[in-house]
Amino acid sequence: MRKIYLLFMLFTFCFFGYGQENGSGFASAVRQHLKKYNVQSDLAFENKDWQKGQILFDSLVSNYLIGTTFEDYTLKSFEKRKVKLSSFKKPLFILTYASWCIPSKGEIPALNKLAQKYSKDVKFVILFWDKKHNVKKIARKFHHNITICYAHETYKNDANIVSNLKHTLGFPTSYFLDQDLKVVNIKRGGAQPDNKSTYVKAYTMNYNAFREGLGSLLIEKNITDEQLTTN
Repeated sequence: MRKIYLLFMLFTFCFFGYGQENGSGFASAVRQHLKKYNVQSDLAFENKDWQKGQILFDSLVSNYLIGTTFEDYTLKSFEKRKVKLSSFKKPLFILTYASWCIPSKGEIPALNKLAQKYSKDVKFVILFWDKKHNVKKIARKFHHNITICYAHETYKNDANIVSNLKHTLGFPTSYFLDQDLKVVNIKRGGAQPDNKSTYVKAYTMNYNAFREGLGSLLIEKNITDEQLTTN
């Protein structure tokens, strides 16, 4: 077991180098390190080595992106108003989607339940890479404690956020930021239940996956971690 751990650490060190980009901007850190990550991850996925692909993503996040700071983007919310990230004045959970990217079974109900439970401590934001009229139908499925936003290449002033988020780590991607917009964690979407999973199992998997990410934002609130179980 120790040998496996040492090999993993050696791989991480050799690929990414040492040290986080603490204090720097998120967009700058992504631009600096994304090309090398893409080359390696594309090769891993071509070889269907999903585990290595996940290791590469986690290493990119932990070594270079955690500790960086988001720009104070202005989002267009579905409630017909513009809002800056800093105006929420609390930790942020931002999940990026596209209206044509169908969430997995149980994913939206899990998000809604978490938003009901933790909205006093964390601001929940769903950001669709889409035009407003394409988001309208799916937006109704989310709890009112979740702020639904949208951005698109063709909209004025959206080029920057689209370039820095959509065209870098892709989607669905979960960003966990503290109230100063500093990156605490980044994860790939939610869970990935297979088609044979029951609704209860799929809901539970998604709830636990998102709750794990939220744990890094809730730790300062002394909120005990909890997981659902299907047993």
